Amino acid sequence: MSVAAHTGLLASARALALRDVRLVWRRRGDALQPAMFAVLVIVLFALALGGEPRVLAQVAAAVLWLAVLLAGQLALDGLFRSDADDGSLEQWMLAPVPLSWLVLVRTAMHWLTTALPLLLAAPLLAELLQLPHAQLPVLLASLALGTPILSLIGAVIAALTVGMKRSGILVALLALPLYVPVLVFGAGSVAAAAQGLDVQGALLLLAAGLVAALLLAPLAAAAALRISLN
Repeated sequence: MSVAAHTGLLASARALALRDVRLVWRRRGDALQPAMFAVLVIVLFALALGGEPRVLAQVAAAVLWLAVLLAGQLALDGLFRSDADDGSLEQWMLAPVPLSWLVLVRTAMHWLTTALPLLLAAPLLAELLQLPHAQLPVLLASLALGTPILSLIGAVIAALTVGMKRSGILVALLALPLYVPVLVFGAGSVAAAAQGLDVQGALLLLAAGLVAALLLAPLAAAAALRISLN
């Protein structure tokens, strides 16, 4: 890759990231909805289970994973929709950088604004659910590896449905089955740690899935955007 091309990729990523940051700041209430939803789900689970430490500890990892997964769904339908409505997607296709690169930048911003705040708050939420401290590093590692996969898979689904009106339910129906393996290995790694089993296998599978998603999901989402807008 030439220096000019490399500079162009960085400049386009910076411009798109700054634009997304400004939009998030203007819509701070909407941006906080996924995080507040996840916290509400966790609190309701804690209340529904009666605050019994032993019971909470058994389900803490699964509840945290489900809360993060469902919170990401709230912002998924709008991942590309506003750009399609105002004509920005057509400009993306005319830009002198690959469309898949712009998709990857947008997906990274989605992860930063929806999953990363929950990842940072995970120790406090885990304490609320009485998760044993020894299991917390495995939980954080599984979330750090698994949540980007969720965002990348979601980007492909959002790109496929960007041309449809009121596709929120359809996005959820298409994305949730694809999220199941990530959920199984993510929550399963913490369950294995609780039983004293080796967790490296599950974490390595999540890492391999992340690498595959980084390579394939932006290309698939870019192709889906071209199909949806034609």
